[in-house]
Amino acid sequence: MGEQKSPAAGKPAVKRQFRIWRGDENGGELQDYMVEVKEGEVVLDVIHRLQNTDAPDLACRWNCKAGKCGSCSMEINGKPRLSCMTRMSTFAEDETVTVTPLRTFPVIRDLVTDVSFNYQKALETPAFAPPADVAPGDYRMQQVDVERSQEFRKCIECFLCQTVCHVIRDHEENKEAFAGPRFFIRAAELDMHPLDARTDRREYAQQEQGLGYCNITKCCTEVCPEHIKITDNGIIPMKERVVDRRYDPLVWLGSKIFRRGQVPQTFVTSAQHGGAAHPGATQGEAHLHSHAGASHDPRHEAQAQRGVNWHRQVPRPTEAAVDDRGKLPLTELTFDRAAAPSPFGDDVHFPLPPEHLNFAHPQQDEPKH
Repeated sequence: MGEQKSPAAGKPAVKRQFRIWRGDENGGELQDYMVEVKEGEVVLDVIHRLQNTDAPDLACRWNCKAGKCGSCSMEINGKPRLSCMTRMSTFAEDETVTVTPLRTFPVIRDLVTDVSFNYQKALETPAFAPPADVAPGDYRMQQVDVERSQEFRKCIECFLCQTVCHVIRDHEENKEAFAGPRFFIRAAELDMHPLDARTDRREYAQQEQGLGYCNITKCCTEVCPEHIKITDNGIIPMKERVVDRRYDPLVWLGSKIFRRGQVPQTFVTSAQHGGAAHPGATQGEAHLHSHAGASHDPRHEAQAQRGVNWHRQVPRPTEAAVDDRGKLPLTELTFDRAAAPSPFGDDVHFPLPPEHLNFAHPQQDEPKH
């Protein structure tokens, strides 16, 4: 490798090999460059030097260069990273550094991708709903409540968690039904907020954001530059609260006995499917599902029973794929497959048809023709 004196730093600068993806939405290829690298530099520094020398038309997105704006997200040697926070010293001197755009999102040009999918999901997420009986400026919270959700507010929206999530990374067809880790922690944050007036955050996450698609591989936590424990502190607690309300057999039995297990629909689901499912239903009834006997109204009871398939044959789970040491890989970065096998079995395809669901499905309100 060639060396030359850098007049600025007074230390030898080394030529390093970079392989960078060049192209647009119509296609492209990896191109090799030999670029000067100085001590203490990050990948973004090298890309800027490359723009000033050999590739002035190379497109990349960046802003603060301090790891706080989330603009310079790209994939470096196959792992989603912030280029401004990835030091060249983390790579071996003879290692080729490969830089590619975020794989999950459409390419605009070179290293710039169209991340508008995330902004669309942000628009669909219900905003904070202030309490009606408290005037603006009079909101008060305990410090313990502030600390519970403060971690999630560190998100810089770099969307590394979104691009690494195999649910949409490997399955483009899931994007319509799946919001992604970034918006799961937004839902979790609002669900924890003591002043948020909405009470259907967890139901919304399950029915509208696709929380059930997540199989907790923790890829999102691994790549988060703010070290947010997305899975452990956000997604898993939300899943547990959804399970408590919808799938726990003891809760179902209690609702059957005590007649008080009404499960609310989300506002979005109720609006999409016309609100009231039966002629003559009142305004309050339109937003409630009777979950196998939760209501005294016989129409709601019949509706709930239709939403439960008591004869479904649950498929046997497949054996977990392990490596030669008997360990279970957690991410696609260390595993030769896109993700760990589904615990539901290889013969189950998502989304499941309504007749195979064992809970009140949002579409059961639609009239049968």
